[in-house]
Order: sequence, then C-alpha cells, then structure tokens
Amino acid sequence: MAVLEQLTSQQAIALENDYGAHNYHPLPVVLTKGEGVFVWDVEGKKYYDFLSAYSAVNQGHCHPKIIGAMVQQAKRLTLTSRAFYNDMLGIYEKFACDYFGFDKLLPMNTGAEAVETALKLCRKWAYEKKGIHENDAEIIVCENNFHGRTTTIISFSNDPVAREHFGPFTKGFIKIEYDNLEALEVALKQNPNVAGFLVEPIQGEAGVYVPSEGYLAKAKALCEKHNVLFIADEVQTGIARTGQLLAVDHENVKPDVLILGKALSGGVYPVSAVLANNAVMDVIKPGNHGSTFGGNPVAAAVAIAALNVVKDEHLAEKAEELGVLFRSELNKYIETSKIAKLVRGKGLLNAIVINDDEESDTAWNICLALRDNGLLAKPTHGNIIRFAPPLVMTKYQLQDCVSIIVKTLKQFE
Repeated sequence: MAVLEQLTSQQAIALENDYGAHNYHPLPVVLTKGEGVFVWDVEGKKYYDFLSAYSAVNQGHCHPKIIGAMVQQAKRLTLTSRAFYNDMLGIYEKFACDYFGFDKLLPMNTGAEAVETALKLCRKWAYEKKGIHENDAEIIVCENNFHGRTTTIISFSNDPVAREHFGPFTKGFIKIEYDNLEALEVALKQNPNVAGFLVEPIQGEAGVYVPSEGYLAKAKALCEKHNVLFIADEVQTGIARTGQLLAVDHENVKPDVLILGKALSGGVYPVSAVLANNAVMDVIKPGNHGSTFGGNPVAAAVAIAALNVVKDEHLAEKAEELGVLFRSELNKYIETSKIAKLVRGKGLLNAIVINDDEESDTAWNICLALRDNGLLAKPTHGNIIRFAPPLVMTKYQLQDCVSIIVKTLKQFE
C-alpha cells in the first residue's frame, strides 16, 4: 500500500488495530480534514465536532492565524533544546505571564507533563520554603480525578482501568471527596505535612461535575490558612471553555500554581505550561526539571497566536452565552424524556446523563447514532456523554446541533 494512497475507513481502522497498541477505544469514524467546528471523514461525510479533542481545539480546527504562526516559525527555526536561548521563548513567557497574571512560566508539552511539573514544584517548595522534612510532603487530591496517566498520576487515581497491573504506586497523596469542604478542612488539620491541594475546577473526565457554588473560593481560603499551595488543573477547563478565561475565574480565585495545556496551542501542537509567582517558582534551579521540546520556538509562536485568538474573538463570552442556550434547549427536552436524565456543565463544557447504568452500552450506541446524524461525541464513564464543541461555533450552528441531539435521543426513547 502506497504511503499517500487514500484509505477507506475500514482500511484505516484495520491498520491501527494491526499495528497500534490498543490503548484507546475510538468511535468508528476516520477523520481526514477539519475546519472551524466541522470535520470530514475519508469518505467525505461532514460532521459537527462536539468533543474538540477533549477541549484542545477551542479555537476551532486549523484556525488560519494559529496555523499561519506555526508555519511561519517552522520555516525559520523549530528546535534548539534549552541548551541555548531562542528568540521566541522569552517573548512567549512574558506574553503568557501578563495574560494570566503570574510572575513566571515553566514550559512543557503535554498536560500530564505539566501536572507532573506542578507536583515536583509543590514538593520542592514544601521542603525549601514551608520547612517540611524531606520525603514527608503530602498532596491532597480528589476522588474521581483525571490528571493524566503517568505512573505518579495514576498512583492517586481511583480508576481501576488506569491502575490495574501498573504498580507499585507513588506515595505522598491524600484522597478526599470532590466538592467536600469539610473533608478538605479535616485533611488539612490532621496532616501538618500537606504541601498542596491539586484540583480540577470542574471534573471533566469524571462526567463534567461542577462543584457547589463557593467551593473553589472556600477551598482556596482553607489552603491559605494552612499555608498550602492551591494547584488548579485547568488543562481541560481553561482557555475560555467554561465561559471565563479560567474556570477558577467564576469564583475570582487566583491559584498558587496554574496548570495549562490543550487549547494553549489551539490543538495544532503539543504545548503545556505551569505558571506561578516568584515565591513558588524560584525554587526550581538548573537541572531540577526540563524537556528537550519544552519551550521550543514553534510552541511559543503557536501559543501566542492561540491566546490572541481567544481574546480577539471573545471566545470566553461566546462560550458563556452558547452554554446557557445549550442547557436551556436540552432541558426543555429532558423534562419529558425517559432516556436523558439531566444536562449539566458550564460554558461549552457540558454532559448529558443517560438513564442507564455505567455498564450498559446505551450511551455508546447513542454516540454511534449521533455520528450517523452528523455529530461526533463520546461517552465517558459508561452512561455520560460529554459535549464540548469548538468555541467558534455560531448560535445557528449550536441550535442545529441541539436539533440533531434531540432527534437522536428520541430514537432511544
């Protein structure tokens, strides 16, 4: 088979099954092109993308300004490693620090790498600034979290699929119930060696669980009281997805450590970052942490362009407006539905809970039917379907998508 030969969907799927590790269970659709809110399969069928690569493509597929910045920089200089300076990294670091309101940025590539970076940063701060004895630092995390799948991260996951047969696991984590301030306060009072509290402002992979109003602000206040770093994992919820630039902005919370990824590049290049002020970030010294590709010139150029698009096109405001419309329209249907129990979310990060148990294949079959009707989404945790379209979507397009979703759900009533 020639490398450039056009494959059918069946051929492409067969190749992945034969030669790729089976670490994902994709919806059976093979995509070859994307533009804005749309993607096309290899047979030419057009779909609304209602997942946005797990919120990496907030700015829409192949945004011309982001692609233009990437191509222009790629023609000039792609990689130097951090053995040398390059003329783009400092510009990007200043731009992002001003954009999000922090003193310093540590550049990485993927979301999981950024989480690992934040964990190391928190521990080093604990030993050098808070005075915790070496190797005694504890970090509080929430049950049903999703921060990635590295060995350290799955050590504090309670997802059996992510954990089974991957031990031994890393110590130093305390798990508490999400959206439970009392549990957080107890953990802080009982453990003087707590260095940080790592939390998703909205638990995305768990099924788009939005915490109670005031939870984040009160959690931050508890962390301040106990001299503990509040670490916000905004890899999925950040960059305008929930109707604010950051999900913590809904409660005017300023994290001590901010973790970003996904839409930081608009989905065209792996870019992630950890941001903090000098009092925290200055514990990192040469040799403590790094990445050959972290902070490369292409990543820097792409991230600047991606963040400019968010600001110039008012994507946070669009997400807020369209999210309210989406939930309002779907709730009208859910009032009399037997198959859909509820819709929840913020901005354009939403989920529908299907009236079936997690072990059933109903949500999967609904997603297959959505695909057939021209819209792509994916179940999470069995009976929940996550909906997260690109933020460049218009009101007319959103209403068209709601019609497709309602039409599809009616097939299962």
